[in-house]
Amino acid sequence: MAFLKQYISDVYRAVSSLLKGMKTTGSYFVRPKEIITQQYPDNRASMTIPERFRGEVVMTHDENNEHACTGCTACELACPNATIKIVTKFDTTPEGKKKKALDTFVYHLELCTMCNLCVEACPTSAIKMAQSFEHSVYDRSQLLKKLNKPGSKLRAGVE
Repeated sequence: MAFLKQYISDVYRAVSSLLKGMKTTGSYFVRPKEIITQQYPDNRASMTIPERFRGEVVMTHDENNEHACTGCTACELACPNATIKIVTKFDTTPEGKKKKALDTFVYHLELCTMCNLCVEACPTSAIKMAQSFEHSVYDRSQLLKKLNKPGSKLRAGVE
């Protein structure tokens, strides 16, 4: 008899726990406007991405194909898993001095954890996190990106 009483008690607690868990799901049938699940990819046109979302790292260029990256490698040093590789070169200034400049900004998207440490470390705000999130490719080499555009140069006034 004690066994049957324990069994019924266990079944009652299990059912009440299940009903508590299903309470939120059941409320969506009564109030369907409160559903927050997005039906991707059917809703691409109306989909909203939160402002704080971190996608991939991008380097901003202005209309003159100029950027703010000085090649200081602060972002490369801040990256915890070597996602960024800055290749620099030395340019000669009109005064005859040699100055370090950005040659290539290499970004390995497949290694990136989207931690935002590189953006925070950049002293000139040359890079930012984009809102893009569709990174599926068949060839892994497409995840290796060169962020500075061909022919781009350092924006005047950036040191």
